[in-house]
Amino acid sequence: MNVEINPSEYKILIVDDVISNVLLLKVLLTNEKFNIVTANNGQQALEQVEKEKPDLVLLDVMMPDMSGFEVATKMKADSIMSEIPIIFLTALNSTADIVKGFQVGGNDFISKPFNKEELIIRVTHQISLVAAKRIIVAQTEELRRTIMGRDKLYSVIAHDLRSPMGSIKMVLNMLILNLPTQTIGDEMYELLTMANQTTEDVFSLLDNLLKWTKSQIGKLKVVYQDINLVEVIEGVSEIFNMVAGLKKIKIVLDISSDRVEVRADIDMIKTVIRNLISNAIKFSNEGTEIVISLTEEDSMAVVSVKDSGCGIDETNQKKLLHTDTHFSTFGTNNEEGSGLGLLLCKDFVVKNGGDLWFTSKEGEGSTFSFSVPLLQR
Repeated sequence: MNVEINPSEYKILIVDDVISNVLLLKVLLTNEKFNIVTANNGQQALEQVEKEKPDLVLLDVMMPDMSGFEVATKMKADSIMSEIPIIFLTALNSTADIVKGFQVGGNDFISKPFNKEELIIRVTHQISLVAAKRIIVAQTEELRRTIMGRDKLYSVIAHDLRSPMGSIKMVLNMLILNLPTQTIGDEMYELLTMANQTTEDVFSLLDNLLKWTKSQIGKLKVVYQDINLVEVIEGVSEIFNMVAGLKKIKIVLDISSDRVEVRADIDMIKTVIRNLISNAIKFSNEGTEIVISLTEEDSMAVVSVKDSGCGIDETNQKKLLHTDTHFSTFGTNNEEGSGLGLLLCKDFVVKNGGDLWFTSKEGEGSTFSFSVPLLQR
């Protein structure tokens, strides 16, 4: 990272018990427009670091009261001082001393007697690193604020749109149930059904978006409770019977037990199952089956949703479940997907102590599975 620096914005502390050395360094660095503060011994150096908060310390190794290595050790033990880079000034050139200097937290060495050009280059290099670090810290903070602002905005949008969309959804549901085809004709009934399905999808997307953003900004906490997973699966799949029926798809439950108890957040688990069934319907062909199974493996309950739909090709399988490469595609009836649902599922399952995975073969279908810890008695 090539950083342009303005020396007048940086302060350097020079520490040496030989006054002539201090004066020489002060003149050389003041000429370069750096701000200079000085100290003549180790104790004074620590006091100056605390008071002046320099950006760099030039520290003589050989001092009578406290060696430069001791000063460096004390600096590195202090949370505020530890970040300040140190260049040791030394007449010692043995490998052992250089190794010792780096071990106690030194960043560089300058040999006495000083070479002016070498001194300026080494000092400027350390100050450039300080400047680069500050830029990174500032950019990181700005990025964090931007992301938080974006997530809050998403949350507000999803929240404000969810309520009117919920009302439209209820109206369309009532119209479909109360207007037989013979009254309004096949064409109008089909349009109404299509509008109903679109509204359901938009409502589901807004619901996912709201939960996703709340989860990202840490406002969605896991509320653990003991739940019977069989009842949850039955309840959620029942809601989808009508939607599946519109595509002549049959939802089959392959569950041998009537009670599988887990410890998890019921709302999060319902959201995961709802998304997996919704996706299975979206990517299934008419007249096929979706099989939901529940098994126990080690200390985990495993729920699988298997469809015989269009499947996912190998290239896109690698992109799935990764935030940066996540993609969306169209269902078998051109139903639009947001790609957000699966990311939310993964997030929720991991938060509940489980995992989410899938197997898929293009043209044959997919099986999405997730695990959740069984209730330990």
